[in-house]
Amino acid sequence: MIKIEDKLLRNQVTDYLRQFVTDERQARLTEILENRTRHITVVLEDLFQTQNISAVLRTCDCYGIQDVHVIKNRNEFEVHKDISMGADKWLSIHQYPHSEHNVKDCIDRLHEQGYWVAATLPDEQKLTIFDLPVERKTAFLFGTELTGLSDEAIKYADGNVLIPMYGFTESFNISNSAAIILSHFSERMRHSEANWGLTPDENEELYFEWLQKSVKNPDGLIEYYMKNVK
Repeated sequence: MIKIEDKLLRNQVTDYLRQFVTDERQARLTEILENRTRHITVVLEDLFQTQNISAVLRTCDCYGIQDVHVIKNRNEFEVHKDISMGADKWLSIHQYPHSEHNVKDCIDRLHEQGYWVAATLPDEQKLTIFDLPVERKTAFLFGTELTGLSDEAIKYADGNVLIPMYGFTESFNISNSAAIILSHFSERMRHSEANWGLTPDENEELYFEWLQKSVKNPDGLIEYYMKNVK
């Protein structure tokens, strides 16, 4: 995917690429961008079941959440295309390869971006998803299927949060947990006074990225524009 830092040039290339995309497709991209958000983000720590990874990505796309952060330690990050239904194509996925400090590096980055980092834990002594203020940018951490979040992730998170449960089972499946939390928080956010939409610059950058994904041979078209049209 080609990135163009110069805004004027990027907008010129965007206008050029539009002629290769139907009006209906352009309208669809614009409509989705209007509902995209970076007010919420998701962190997946070392998930190993591709069906869970893929289901969470699909959920993020469905609720308009643009960024997913993936911490890799013992397990590789793989997407099951039949489950994700292409959601990963439209998301910004940030990966943190295995290292001694990758969990802290991820959380530090989120803090720099202004997120309050919530560790999702089945612990009745912690905050519930109903207690979290939606006006605050929030990153939700989800841990591996068998053991949950690492001690390091819990240590560096700003707080813990749970989904209230009233049965014998102590926890939801990871993909179900993500769907419940994101559904609840996203709806509250969208009906609040929070400034949850993309900035104009983010909107333009994503539109340009998605436009490239909507045409055949985008690199060739952009190269032709730079040599013959610009």
